[in-house]
Amino acid sequence: MTPDPDATEAHATVPPDTDSPHTDPSDTAPPLTGLRVLDLATLFAGPIAAMMLGDFGAEVIKVEHPARPDPARGHGPAKNGVGLWWKLLGRNKRAVTLDLSRPGGRATLLRLAATADVIVENFRPGTLERWELGWPELSAANPRLVLARVTGFGQFGPYASRPGFGTLAEAMSGFAAITGEPDAPPTLPPFGLADSIAGLATAYAVLTALAARERTGRGQIVDMAIIEPILTVLGPQPLWYDQLGYVQPRTGNRTQNNAPRNTYRTADGTWVAVSASAQSVAERVLRLVGHPELIAEPWFATGSGRAAHADLLDQAVGGWIARHTRTEVMAAFEKAQAAIAPIQDVRDVVADPQYQALGTLTTLFDPELGRMRMQNVLFRLSDTPGAIRWAGRPHGADTEAVLTELGLTPEEVAALRAEGVL
Repeated sequence: MTPDPDATEAHATVPPDTDSPHTDPSDTAPPLTGLRVLDLATLFAGPIAAMMLGDFGAEVIKVEHPARPDPARGHGPAKNGVGLWWKLLGRNKRAVTLDLSRPGGRATLLRLAATADVIVENFRPGTLERWELGWPELSAANPRLVLARVTGFGQFGPYASRPGFGTLAEAMSGFAAITGEPDAPPTLPPFGLADSIAGLATAYAVLTALAARERTGRGQIVDMAIIEPILTVLGPQPLWYDQLGYVQPRTGNRTQNNAPRNTYRTADGTWVAVSASAQSVAERVLRLVGHPELIAEPWFATGSGRAAHADLLDQAVGGWIARHTRTEVMAAFEKAQAAIAPIQDVRDVVADPQYQALGTLTTLFDPELGRMRMQNVLFRLSDTPGAIRWAGRPHGADTEAVLTELGLTPEEVAALRAEGVL
């Protein structure tokens, strides 16, 4: 059966003192209501994009192989044999099984495609074509379809056929090369950074293609290479290299653009992060820590000048912070209107009052695991908020319901099961 949208407390709304002029319930429906998305992707980038579309009202149907479900179901810690990462990644999705390599699976997917607005897939280039489910077949079934193809290296080029993962993008893009201490090895992130950035970019690309469809009446292909969005968020490195021959080095927590900017240990053994990107903030920090004489130095007037004297500034700032507890440091910096944040682990994040005020983490009820907390939808809309209607569903839980809604008879469903398609 379809998951019950009333079985969750999770929601994303505007602050309670914000008034909306709309009273018609249809005006406040999630903005992507009526959009149907088929999520054929596995692991992270494609499924993250589909999750984000589902968070704001799209009907997302997760299509998995009957014998080989999305490996994300088994990633990370589990509770009672149920993967917790999947509860986040699979939220707001109906779960069906379908072997696309079999004739019955191909025919069923084309029937689903005819009812859909978007397909998200991450097979290696040529795989859908081998199953006769490439763009010619899909667009013939539905000329308004948007096909988002998310791969490590894109649909063409010398690396297109290689297996691609976010780790490779973090390495190839230049991210690892600039991450870490100067005398230490390049550092990879301990989470799916490139995949997550690509997921955000794919959701944006899909919505852009849908906006174009409003004008043209036609769908199109989105070609998303995971190696590209992370390169975009790394900033102007290619431009620096092109114009100046400059290659950004590893600088640890420091930057060559400003100082003080680092992490500092407090008297009670915790850590804080200080950033003084603005000149006025840098001056406030140095007055606070008892070194106003440094402000008068000619080099202090520019971010690059301060960065060249980072050792001296870190000694001044770090020495003061080391003599005070984190509570004292945070209070003093806040009073001085200087930029600081505690280095928090997930325990601190859950208890943080700012995250609590924003509703960044929300609570919902899951039929398998009961009450659970997870990240809320990504942003707040004043009139048409998104919502988490349910957490990730068991493998194939909605197969019969979705196929019945598609018009398949019980006999046809039974025949697909006998064929091994479901």
